[in-house]
Amino acid sequence: MTRTVAVFTGNRAEYGLQLPILRAIHAHPDLEYRLVVSGAHLDPDFGRTRAEIEADGITIHEEVEIRMDESVPYATPQAIGTGVVAVARALVRLAPDLFVVYADRFEGFAAVIAATQMSIPTAHVEGGDRTEGGALDDSVRHAMTKLAHLHFTTNEEATRRIVAMGEEPWRVHTVGFPAIDLIAAGNFTPADEVLARYGLDPARPLVVFTQHSVTTEFAQAAEQTAPALAALAELANDGVQVMLTYPNNDAGGRRIIAALEAFAADAPPGVQLHRSLGRANYHGLLALARTGIAVVCAGNSSSGIKETPAFGCPTVNIGSRQQGRLRAANVLDAGYDAAEIAAAIRAGLTDAAFRAAAATCENPYGTGDAGAKIAEVLATVPLGEHLIRKRMTLEGA
Repeated sequence: MTRTVAVFTGNRAEYGLQLPILRAIHAHPDLEYRLVVSGAHLDPDFGRTRAEIEADGITIHEEVEIRMDESVPYATPQAIGTGVVAVARALVRLAPDLFVVYADRFEGFAAVIAATQMSIPTAHVEGGDRTEGGALDDSVRHAMTKLAHLHFTTNEEATRRIVAMGEEPWRVHTVGFPAIDLIAAGNFTPADEVLARYGLDPARPLVVFTQHSVTTEFAQAAEQTAPALAALAELANDGVQVMLTYPNNDAGGRRIIAALEAFAADAPPGVQLHRSLGRANYHGLLALARTGIAVVCAGNSSSGIKETPAFGCPTVNIGSRQQGRLRAANVLDAGYDAAEIAAAIRAGLTDAAFRAAAATCENPYGTGDAGAKIAEVLATVPLGEHLIRKRMTLEGA
């Protein structure tokens, strides 16, 4: 009997990571997917990225509006509360056999609360990771882990943490990072096409920049972005091309957007600002590192830690947001200091030894078969009370 798997996505980055899972579910003879789209996908201020989903040929079955008014101090809990109710209503209509949620964002937290309180078997992807940089990611991620019934981790360290949290080992599956599936398959915009699309000069170096707010410090979001923009202005004046993208729709995100737009309006030549590049174009820009073009990914997005090793692309990780996260040898860290950021980016663009190490680094997040592994578990795991009733393995002795 075919199982129906509902999959929740709340923003552009998360969807790009889930696409291999959706495709693997669609390809599996015993599964069919139902996609629930929410959050920034439906928000024109953040690029309304539902269009990217449709362009990939993925069917949207439910659109769930999550109210988030950043002008009030309780914006995120407001979004979680409205999200729980809205996702629950969607799940009533879909009546799935299983539900898949991703990572550590507040939209996914709302979704996992709704599903687990309705006794829908829920699988959580990318649990067990560690970040210690002042965001709420760790707390939300671990809370989602304790609510979920199945766990698909990106690395062995994460698997061991989940088991150490008292989860039964049979529930935990180390599958790797799903985005690597797309990269390994070459599923991104080719070099000549991405260069033409954005009018880039292959003879000049390139920085791809994304900085999100640190959710426990969202009032400082613009202040924390300012040093990076000062560094990028210096680099642009020296002929470096700069691609800026919008942040997530976290608290503080609109402050970063205002800073980006003010910067882009008066920026040196060679600076571009885009609400959303789309996954294929974003990966296509990072893949230019394979062609001999000097490319650096900069900012504080997790993609700079987890996706760039697959392209051998140097990364400059700014600030505290990704502190403690497992990383490869292609990452340089910099604080909120313009001179330090500029120096790190220059090293990523010109330091031959570091660039050689980045080009050949081992990716700790897998080799590209996560989607198929996840689909097979979803198709074969026994459903029923044994899956729903969780047992704490720690005795407390």
